[in-house]
Amino acid sequence: MIPATTSPMDAALHFLGYRARTVRETERYLDEKQYGEYEIAQTIDRLLELGLLDDEKFAADFIETRLRTKPVSRRHLREQLYAHELPADILAAALEQISDETEQENANRIAEKYWAQFSNLEQSERRSRVMQRLLHRGYDYDTASRALDSQSHECEDTE
Repeated sequence: MIPATTSPMDAALHFLGYRARTVRETERYLDEKQYGEYEIAQTIDRLLELGLLDDEKFAADFIETRLRTKPVSRRHLREQLYAHELPADILAAALEQISDETEQENANRIAEKYWAQFSNLEQSERRSRVMQRLLHRGYDYDTASRALDSQSHECEDTE
């Protein structure tokens, strides 16, 4: 718990100590702590100057981590980054780094995982369940279909 008499910089550093944050999240936090606009602006400027706040790095790191740990589609990532209140230009630039090939590879990995998980089901039910998982993770129908087809073809090749 932060003592009520702390400076805005101390409060911001405490807030940033848990995980990376965006500029807007930090502004909102300091505003909720009822610091003045001038104090908040000065604190944000200093944090930017020190490199402790960097929305571009936040977006890039978020995408990298998310795709490495639990791949989702660009659309799903856009929604998640939007929730962090990133400026539209930074959000768009970060998402442009995800190529169509990477998007398809991630969908293929997910399809492979669930294809194996649902191996005990009938073929039609298996396809349906894998497709549902892909669509739930935000992949468009075409990308999900290609990923599902790649699993179906691999299965046919091994039989």
